[in-house]
Amino acid sequence: MASTRKPRLADAAEIAAEQGLTSARITRLYNTRDDSGFPEVAGMRRRARLWDHAEVTKWFAQRDLARLGDHKPPALDPDELLNGTAASRFLGYKNINQVSNYVRDHPGYFPDPDVVEEMGTPERPYRKLLWRVQTLLDWKASRPGSGRYVNSDRPAPALRAVPVDGDPDELLGATQAAALLGYKSVGSFSSSLAQGNLPLLKTPDALTDSGRRRWTRKRILEQSAQRRQKR
Repeated sequence: MASTRKPRLADAAEIAAEQGLTSARITRLYNTRDDSGFPEVAGMRRRARLWDHAEVTKWFAQRDLARLGDHKPPALDPDELLNGTAASRFLGYKNINQVSNYVRDHPGYFPDPDVVEEMGTPERPYRKLLWRVQTLLDWKASRPGSGRYVNSDRPAPALRAVPVDGDPDELLGATQAAALLGYKSVGSFSSSLAQGNLPLLKTPDALTDSGRRRWTRKRILEQSAQRRQKR
């Protein structure tokens, strides 16, 4: 069955505010769309043009690939946790909401947060999403779905080997699960998990105090065997 979800529409002013541009600049990008490839209008609000927000977000992200390929993130502790705004800056995006847009508009494209903090009040709850610096670096080195960044010849950092003959009930994290399943990065593993490609790992066997998921070695190996059978 085809999805009936209506796309979120945004006008030039909203897009400009998110991207740090002017409304006139958005209009110029649209008027030169034959050259720029800017998305077509998806609707109208009185006389104002409206675009599919997800398509526009993706277009700006693709346009920034070459620049981001040369961006060198600041040296931070690999275990330091960054929220969406800080993660966007760390990765070199001009739009400080870029990571949040990825999470909202492109499920599975960006890695799952390492920590989810439940905030607010019972009447107005909200979640604070946090990513480890190393998770962001792994994703940057080998973005799931689109290959490496333009002009970047750096290979994805190799994951440490994890023995298959260890304690079957030992709880392992995402990095170890990714290695056992043959993924090149934690980002690729997280993307595949979010897309439902690893059904046996959908529900973790345990959660750490910080909310990180853990699976037993036995369950990960069962998932690995199932993947091999489908190939």
